[in-house]
Amino acid sequence: MTSGSLKNLTRRASPAWTRFLLFLSIMGPGIITANVDNDAGGITTYSQAGAHFGLTVLWIFIPMTVALIMIQEMSNRMGVVTGKGLSDLIRETFGVRWTFYLMLALLVTNFGNVVAEFSGIAAAGEMFGIPKWISVPVAAALVWLLVMKANYATIERVFLIAVLFYLAYVIAGFQSKPDWKEVGNALVTPTFSGNRDYLLMIIGVIGTTIAPWMQFYQQASVVEKEIPLKHYKYSRIDTFAGGVAVSIVALFIVVVCAQNLYPAHVKIEEAGQAAQALAPLAGDFSAILFGLGLLNASLFAASILPLSTSYTICEALGWESGLNYRWDEAKQFYSLYTALIVLGALFVLIPGLPLIRVMFLSQVVNGILLPFILIPMLIMVNRKKLMGDYVNGKLYNIICWGMVIILSSLSVVYFGGLLFG
Repeated sequence: MTSGSLKNLTRRASPAWTRFLLFLSIMGPGIITANVDNDAGGITTYSQAGAHFGLTVLWIFIPMTVALIMIQEMSNRMGVVTGKGLSDLIRETFGVRWTFYLMLALLVTNFGNVVAEFSGIAAAGEMFGIPKWISVPVAAALVWLLVMKANYATIERVFLIAVLFYLAYVIAGFQSKPDWKEVGNALVTPTFSGNRDYLLMIIGVIGTTIAPWMQFYQQASVVEKEIPLKHYKYSRIDTFAGGVAVSIVALFIVVVCAQNLYPAHVKIEEAGQAAQALAPLAGDFSAILFGLGLLNASLFAASILPLSTSYTICEALGWESGLNYRWDEAKQFYSLYTALIVLGALFVLIPGLPLIRVMFLSQVVNGILLPFILIPMLIMVNRKKLMGDYVNGKLYNIICWGMVIILSSLSVVYFGGLLFG
């Protein structure tokens, strides 16, 4: 919604009602971006974490949620203050060469994520008796038509409705009746291990929760929505709500699988298997809810991830981008979006392709790539010339630079283990 629309919306309302209406009109970029992160790759990663390592991975959730909210808030703030997308700012600040290599890495990583979404659609469809050669092409056509035929405001409303379906995982969590005291202890008790698979899982969990595409998409959404600086506080609430919601859903996925699959030593390789394995252990209802959640999450993310990638690449190269443009006004934007959907769907239909490995490793690559996004973000958000009075405070910088150091260290330790055993 534009700033002119906001003025018309609030002209005759009472102060309290005005604030509520302002939040509703601004709400969207933060909640949608965060919840798309619980996509097929994310659900697979969380399911594997709970099934393979029980509750021992939960300790990462609280610091990870704090870091997620702060990182997305920085991206959100830069969008509102500068009126420019993140890749635009990176190109202007660091030059074309750095931007090219960063965009290339992001394109490859995001394509792996798109393949993961269509793999999730295939897995969810097969749970309900629909072969992938039907479910995947139909889903690809639906998400393509949604973006091609609707404007930004309509698409945002559809995505906000889709967010509600994530409640399926919360319901499934309560259905499994976990020991909440044990869950609480696991949340606040750090568990450290030098096990290579455990380190890989921690990197994967962080990478799927704070994925590099999120910063680009949220900032692009804020810019396209034209949120005025004076209403920024409502946009911050949107970002905070999204970060908390996505972590709660992820937590329930881990808890459900830790409660039911870990004690039974059930090893899973994908989220669809987790849903099927839950039926004899937690009941058919939990399995159906889990499967429906997977289908919704995959469809949701299959729309957003190609969109995010198109925004990012086109901004970086100076091409027109945005859903409010027609095809002939933003040919590169829509062509790239179409190519990602078509190729992502076709990859899933290739016989023998190790889709599950692609899904999980794409999340690990997210975790490895994230510091390379955060470093330029932190440099830019601390520039007075760019951000004025909206530069980071000391606490923000300490936590976010700490995140960069921790993620980089985890990656070095993991790859060091691979090289030297």
